[in-house]
Amino acid sequence: MASCADVHVRICGQEIIRFDLEIKALLQDIRDCPGPQSVLTELNGRVKDKFTRLRLRIQDLEQMSREQDRETDRLSILAETESQRKQMLSNQTAWRKANLACKLSIDNTEKDELLRGGDSHGARQRRSTSSLVETSSSITETLMSVSRMMAEQVKQSQDTIGTLATSSRTVQEANEELRSMTGTIHVGRKLILKYNRRELTDKLLLLLALALFLATVLYLLKKRLLPFI
Repeated sequence: MASCADVHVRICGQEIIRFDLEIKALLQDIRDCPGPQSVLTELNGRVKDKFTRLRLRIQDLEQMSREQDRETDRLSILAETESQRKQMLSNQTAWRKANLACKLSIDNTEKDELLRGGDSHGARQRRSTSSLVETSSSITETLMSVSRMMAEQVKQSQDTIGTLATSSRTVQEANEELRSMTGTIHVGRKLILKYNRRELTDKLLLLLALALFLATVLYLLKKRLLPFI
């Protein structure tokens, strides 16, 4: 039966995958968004919320790796955490590109409307100018937000890589200690076998000496007692 920790790790991984799929679906909605700017702003807000939740779950997964008893499990979960961080960075890059493409499409649409404006050209141009300013400001804010998130994820990835490297060194040192202990045990076993053989040899020599002594005693007794028989 799987342990409680294993269940939590599996649930966390499933939630990360779900958030990743939802983000990809929202990014496709942004690419297909015809406007206006308010719709794009709403989509970006939903994407930002999903990224926040995804980042928290990835942090939870990393924390779970630190709570593992076995080193192999800890390294495996850390590797999965790093993979999910890289995927999130890729989604953030795609988010930025989708925003740029969508806003460019909205700008082109508004320019086309200006060209078809006729008598209301001046009023529409003023509205378009205001919309362009708003769009530019939104683009700048979105790009800055994405850049901050990417910088944070890069730093976390560097920390995770450092942890993995430290853990790998620890495992290597443990393996070296095990090899050293194995060599010591092997030498000790040889010494014990050698001692046992020497002890057996000493016993045999002692028995031979005792037999020789008894034979000598019997011989002497026989020599002394023979004249009286």
